Amino acid sequence: MNCAESKPLVGSYIDGELDAVHNLEMERHIAGCPSCAATQQSALTLRSLIREKAPYFRAPETLRARVNAITSAGHAAVRTGDTTAERQPSPTKRLAWNWMGAAAAFALVLVMGLRVSNLWGPSQENLLAGEVESAHVRSLMANHLMDVPSTDQHTVKPWFHGKLDFAPPVNDFASDGFPLTGGRLDYVHGQTVAALVYQRRQHPINVFVWPAPAEKDSDVREITRDGYNILHWTRGGMTYWVVSDLALDEMRQFANLLRR
Repeated sequence: MNCAESKPLVGSYIDGELDAVHNLEMERHIAGCPSCAATQQSALTLRSLIREKAPYFRAPETLRARVNAITSAGHAAVRTGDTTAERQPSPTKRLAWNWMGAAAAFALVLVMGLRVSNLWGPSQENLLAGEVESAHVRSLMANHLMDVPSTDQHTVKPWFHGKLDFAPPVNDFASDGFPLTGGRLDYVHGQTVAALVYQRRQHPINVFVWPAPAEKDSDVREITRDGYNILHWTRGGMTYWVVSDLALDEMRQFANLLRR
């Protein structure tokens, strides 16, 4: 088994859905492949984050009351006949009950769908923050922080040409204490993105950049999780995610440099 064959099966592998033969092949391949081992670890981390931090929402009492009212009305309609009819309702009554059941199900899906759509923004942000954090940790664990190690922005920026369908902004902030050290390709949010690497003393900083033409410019949002500070914003049709174990005040200072 090679990487092209194993990576699509990682999800099924960690969920225990493979047959014995494929499961054994995956075990052997991952044991000898750092790249696929990192993919497996990233998937496990994301699954754990979803289980631990994805919000759970209880249906409101008003919705429960409405569904109960609809179903009660259906039962009442069936009980209008004699006891035999109640046990064996006529085709007309069965049709009425089916429509009432469908209406109740539709009302439940509609109302809950509206509630989830209103809450999807924060949930999506948290899940994406988990992906960014995993990519940062993976780059450190797999010793794959840079594909192009260089402090020269005129070397790093051209390196991305032909590898991405966009040109990431690359600047060096060595005079401000945040020198550029290189860049690489990474995979976040279902797409290949640019990862720019900066340094603050002994702290590496990953800056993930990709196009977001449909999003409006936004202020910096801050997330702290598992000892990492994550800052993100959208500007000029590009979205930025910055992650490091650097102190939050220094992360803000760095973000201001990127945004100026």
